[in-house]
Amino acid sequence: MDDRVPGTELADRLCRFRNRMDCMHPDWEMAIFFGRINLYYLTGTIQDGMLVVPRDGQEEFWVRRSYRRACMESRFPVIHPMVSFRDARIGMLHVPPSVHIETGVVPLGLWETFRKHFPVQKAGSLDAEVAWVRARKSPYEVALLRRAGEIHRTVLEEDVPALLKEGMSEAAFATAVYARMVSLGHQGLVRFGSFNTEIEVGQVAFGDNSLYPTSFNGPGGCRGMGPAAPVLGDPCRKLKPGDLVFIDNACMVGGYQTDKTMTYVFRGAVPREAEEMHSRCTGIMEEMASMLVPGAVPSRIYSSVIKGQEPGFLDHFMGNAEPPVRFLGHGVGLAVDEPPVIALGFDEPLEEGMAIALEPKYAFLGVGLVGIENTYLVTPHGGESITGENPGLIPIP
Repeated sequence: MDDRVPGTELADRLCRFRNRMDCMHPDWEMAIFFGRINLYYLTGTIQDGMLVVPRDGQEEFWVRRSYRRACMESRFPVIHPMVSFRDARIGMLHVPPSVHIETGVVPLGLWETFRKHFPVQKAGSLDAEVAWVRARKSPYEVALLRRAGEIHRTVLEEDVPALLKEGMSEAAFATAVYARMVSLGHQGLVRFGSFNTEIEVGQVAFGDNSLYPTSFNGPGGCRGMGPAAPVLGDPCRKLKPGDLVFIDNACMVGGYQTDKTMTYVFRGAVPREAEEMHSRCTGIMEEMASMLVPGAVPSRIYSSVIKGQEPGFLDHFMGNAEPPVRFLGHGVGLAVDEPPVIALGFDEPLEEGMAIALEPKYAFLGVGLVGIENTYLVTPHGGESITGENPGLIPIP
């Protein structure tokens, strides 16, 4: 099976990036990419190198390792080998004094090494521009997201009940979910654009471990394996009757990820008030999904939902993290945390084909995090869920 990104896809992405740069930075001269996510998006392969995109002229992909693999995997038109930036400098006829780079990705050490060979005096940021280009998915990308979403739905809505066994640890449950997802086609990685964000399977917790403090910018928590690895699942926390089971994870196909949260109740029941808060969160998700139409403004969706809730509910809405979480959803794709974000400050209208994960959740103290998350496509008729419709709190007898 040929899983290479079509050349027409790569050409369209570069064209839209150039158009966005022309609009937002009319005086831009050259863009240089180093980050692996954007390199994959624009070249179709993840290799150690740099992509040079001049405003006028031929773009060039310079690869340190592996040039041979880049040529095997990529339909990019111009690929050059290099041992160091010196080789690229010799091969490039002109480098302007000002370039745009991924300022949120490129470390200072790499930038200084680059500048040893290139007479660049100033670096502007292209992060927002390429992120917004990536936000609008093509039919090719949507097809990959749909495949990921179907795996996600199958595992979390149909397969998990058979995986949960009394006495198993959070870590054992997490690895069982991971193995099942990979067996169906999940590519095994979870990629984030945010600096220093690490995660393996996702956030997995039994009971109020889902409220455990975490550096992760989200409503859920996870004690994980300990201070050095606060991810995966607590190997000491065992599943017992009456537990709320919480899982928030991603599924990747062709590099594209969906995001989904599902909850279960193991051999018992949660308090009626917790059920009510869960139901309220699913209602909020449905309300937001109906607003995911082209032209809708993310910040207005956020404001509309928040203004419709009373202060007492908001005290524990979207978790109990400090500082509080101030978003209700986020774009997904090659990274789990892409724009647009359903939050204040995101005022650019939605476009058809964007993929957004909606995740209204509520911290019920002493029980755990209730609520739900599904990934939606923006359509003229509202958001279309591609990760399932189950409302959650699935009973496990």
